[in-house]
Amino acid sequence: MHELGVVFHMIDELKAVAADNGVQDISKVVVELGEVSTVIPSYLQDCWKWTAVRHDFLKNCELCIETIPAVTYCEACGKEYGTVEFGRACPRCGSGRTYLIRGNEFLIKEIEVPEV
Repeated sequence: MHELGVVFHMIDELKAVAADNGVQDISKVVVELGEVSTVIPSYLQDCWKWTAVRHDFLKNCELCIETIPAVTYCEACGKEYGTVEFGRACPRCGSGRTYLIRGNEFLIKEIEVPEV
C-alpha cells in the first residue's frame, strides 16, 4: 500500500508549510487526485486517519479529495476523450497514437487553518 508513503510525504510538506508560515494547527487539507494516479482514495483516507492523529498540528485535520477526470488526447484526429471509459485507443478514429493529458496528478490544492 503506497498510500501510506504518500501520506508521509504529504505530512512532511505540510510541516514545512506550517513552519514557514508560523502555523500551529491545520484544520483541512484539500488534495487533487487524478483518476488514474494509482492512488486509491479510500486507502489514502484510511492512511491519513491513522497517521494524522500522531501529529499534534494535524490531530483534527480533515482530508478532502477532489478527483481530476482522466482525459486522453488523440494525435490522429485531434480529439480528447475519457481515458477510463475508452482506454488507450481513440473511440472516434481507433488510433493508438494517444497520450494522457490530465488525470494522473496528485497535488495539495488547499491548506486551511483554524480561525484565530
